[in-house]
Amino acid sequence: MNKLNWYVARLSTMSVPELGYRVGQFLQKETEKRSKKPALPKKAELKDVYQNSLNILKNREAQQFTAVDLVKVFEGYDVFSFFSSFQVDLRTAIDWHLDISSGKKFPTSFSKDIDIRSDQYGSAKAVWELNRLQFLLPLAAKYALSKSDADINHFIDIVESWVKDNPYLKGVNWYSNIEINIRLIVWYYCWQILFSAPQLQTNERFQLFIRETWLPTIYEHCVYSYANPSKYSSANNHLVAEYAGLFIASCCWKFKESDKWSVYAAKGLEQEIQLQYSENGINREEAAEYIQFITDFFLLPFSVAKEYGYHFSDAYKEKLHQIFDYIYNLLDVNKGYCKYGDEDDGKVLLTSINPHFDNFSSILVSAAVIFNDSKYKVIAGHGFDFKNWLLWGQKGRDQYESMQVADLARQSAFYQEGHFFFRKTDTLQPSKEIYLHFDAAPLGYLSIAAHGHADALAVVLHLDGCPIITDAGTYTYHTEKAWRSYFVSTLAHNTLCIDYQNQAVQAGPTMWLRHYKVTVQEIYQDKRLEYVTASHNGYHKIGCNHTRTVNFHREDEQFVIEDIIECNKANHTIILPWHLHPEVEVAKISDHVYDLKYKGAQRKCRLTCELPLTVITGQTEPRLLGWFSPSFMEKTPSPSLIGVLNKAGNEKINIRTIIEII
Repeated sequence: MNKLNWYVARLSTMSVPELGYRVGQFLQKETEKRSKKPALPKKAELKDVYQNSLNILKNREAQQFTAVDLVKVFEGYDVFSFFSSFQVDLRTAIDWHLDISSGKKFPTSFSKDIDIRSDQYGSAKAVWELNRLQFLLPLAAKYALSKSDADINHFIDIVESWVKDNPYLKGVNWYSNIEINIRLIVWYYCWQILFSAPQLQTNERFQLFIRETWLPTIYEHCVYSYANPSKYSSANNHLVAEYAGLFIASCCWKFKESDKWSVYAAKGLEQEIQLQYSENGINREEAAEYIQFITDFFLLPFSVAKEYGYHFSDAYKEKLHQIFDYIYNLLDVNKGYCKYGDEDDGKVLLTSINPHFDNFSSILVSAAVIFNDSKYKVIAGHGFDFKNWLLWGQKGRDQYESMQVADLARQSAFYQEGHFFFRKTDTLQPSKEIYLHFDAAPLGYLSIAAHGHADALAVVLHLDGCPIITDAGTYTYHTEKAWRSYFVSTLAHNTLCIDYQNQAVQAGPTMWLRHYKVTVQEIYQDKRLEYVTASHNGYHKIGCNHTRTVNFHREDEQFVIEDIIECNKANHTIILPWHLHPEVEVAKISDHVYDLKYKGAQRKCRLTCELPLTVITGQTEPRLLGWFSPSFMEKTPSPSLIGVLNKAGNEKINIRTIIEII
């Protein structure tokens, strides 16, 4: 799709009020091109901001960052790793505009005019991941442990380099407001850690750095955050991040506008936690991995508010409770989860050297502390991680570690909003678990459904915490269009695809038109049998209807998946894919029967399909098929079992697939 067509499609997703808002944004952009950066607070005000922050830190119940066993995980930390295998040596000069994945470089021109939607300058996402400056938190923790001048000077050098190379509104790092606010959040927690070290209050270089570099750029970030909200069809996780960053910053740094910013941001968080989550705490963006990312934008302000004497409403706290419960059901026995929708490895805080650290479990630790409920600890485990120590301090750690847990066999969890978790656990052998997720949810949130995939009625199966039948993943956003189109497509999901078409119309890398509607027709549960029947209208445009029933025969440990396709008079090609994890070993019993076993696992499953199946791995022609993305910007060949049926129209087609645990 060329740029003109993209703009036409994007305009079609906007309401009349949004069009007016976008005109205002355009006029603001033209003004910003000609204007200088915002007037910074005078030195006297910056001094007051600094002193006020110190007074608050002294007067509240401050947590001292002396828990060596928690901070020491960052000892010797000098290399920042992100996405699949990218690394930046923090001991060398950093090019803040370089995409290390491609070697291309973004210009330092006016930020809002830079093209990020093509491969012209490389991947903006890769540049932004580095420029979130999340590695500063480990560096601050390193200093808290070492008290070394070399460590604090290293911290100062990096921030000063960033500020020098990223003047206000110059370069791609001022393009997206979510990036501005993640930096604010990171800086807040760095500030808390560093000022637990009294010697820094008399360190002349650090004091000069605060007055002349750090506080001025924090102020510029707050001004930008407030002036550039993501509204209307863009009001997804970006808007939440903007409210979260501005609220947290306004609590800590009392500029003359901070009270106004704080009220604005708190009101926004209260509103969005109700709008962006369903009645039962499911995030409406329909992207499983994003759940941990977005939850932190609500959780961190909740924690900070307590420190500064502000209290969010009971409704806010109750919605957090519902979100935690959904995460509790989302995770399998091995703390893995079913993939659906986009995933980009995003974290709000970097609290582990491992870029793929388990933030879902960290969130459940917070849930246990907030609600004093040990059921969350059963899943989260016994580790009280660095992030929770930042949020709740030693008091929270003591509370968590004192919780007694008992074996708790989780049951199936059915959400009428369209997420159905079929589960069977073994109380005598807790590591044994059958876990199947049936996705009968909407495409995504708002008119563009930016991070949803065309995956209506898809299933994902884990056995004993090992992924067997899995979502293919994401791989990329704005670069490599063919790969982006594949990974979000219906064909890349474990649902029925007709004529190789998507259930909705992809109008851009993060934009969908003609959203399908999913209807949950029947739900049944008893001790022996559970089933859900749902249909979607995504193929009505070609005269077809797809209905799927997932039956779970609990005692037999068997799933029966029944697909019904009603077709019009035209000829159609029916494709039924079963995408497997790369670690799954495939043993062919016959054209219709395959045994599937995760490498090293004890149990396996047998998949029997009425269609003859072909194993396809790493195909690029005639179309992409048989690929898996374990991490953002990483892909690998992976086996897929593909059934194809060519049928004349005006008939009803029934296809049955049986999955047995053996």
